[in-house]
Amino acid sequence: MMNVFRIDVGGPSREFFFKLSRLLFNPHYGLFQYSNSNTYTIEISPFASQIEDSLQWFKFAGRVIGFAIIQGYLLDVFFAPHVYKALLNRPFSMNDIEAIDVSFYNSLVYLQENDPEDLQLTFSVEEETPEKVVEVKLKKGGSKIPVTKKNKKEYVELMVNWRLSRGVQKQMEALIASLRELIPLKYLSPFDARELEWVIAGTPEINLDDWKANTVYCGGYSAQHKVITWFWKAVEYYSNEQQLRLLQFVTGTSSIPFGGFKVLGGGHCFTIQMLRGNPDMLPIAHTCFCRLDLPCYNSPEDLRAKLTLAIEECEDFALN
Repeated sequence: MMNVFRIDVGGPSREFFFKLSRLLFNPHYGLFQYSNSNTYTIEISPFASQIEDSLQWFKFAGRVIGFAIIQGYLLDVFFAPHVYKALLNRPFSMNDIEAIDVSFYNSLVYLQENDPEDLQLTFSVEEETPEKVVEVKLKKGGSKIPVTKKNKKEYVELMVNWRLSRGVQKQMEALIASLRELIPLKYLSPFDARELEWVIAGTPEINLDDWKANTVYCGGYSAQHKVITWFWKAVEYYSNEQQLRLLQFVTGTSSIPFGGFKVLGGGHCFTIQMLRGNPDMLPIAHTCFCRLDLPCYNSPEDLRAKLTLAIEECEDFALN
């Protein structure tokens, strides 16, 4: 790995928070888990309570989210839809269940469409905890209240709330309380769940036309310069993952903010500046200014090789 020394006027901080979030919200550490086997969205793990000082960790997570929103830093985390709703104090819905547990969703749909009395259900459910299986009453006296045609709507609503909060109430409350200390709910309430996701994490889907349209050239480069033409051809050749690596190399984050490239980097446009001198040099990134110093390479092959080496190998940063 190559060590790149930088003066921090924003870029390394963005990159620090992005990489911190990649570790903090990583399901392999036990605080969070993948919401289902088919997506990379996450939710709080019901077994997080087994981790030492777990509530302190969730308070820390809330502060990281809040500080990142305030500073305009993007985090490397995509929550399941119901987590954003919890942060916004919005009610859960059947669609939130469908997003994480299709079989459970189908069972509730069946219940809605059929007579539940033959199933002999009550307003209680068994819940697995780290120590044992316990009975949870969905409402007062729930174990003695049968589910009928008349009350099944209420039962389904209570089951939705239980499924999405089982075993994680204290952890979610700690995270939300810590977030509220930095950002009161009234400042987040204008957003819906999807918009809050964009604010926190941006989007990993790159619109190349938007990227080109909001790129500034300086130091002798222009949109028509042959090296710039080679550059964009190289970017077009890249996979989406490589494009995101390039974005992180130059800006410190590999997501696109709400509003697209025109609001990238806290007001700094993606900039390509001519780097004069030895054409064998690697490109140099200034994440504080979202600027790429690009040498005048002798061929498109040289450019792509050097650019690829830079984005694949220059991972670590330090402050100078």
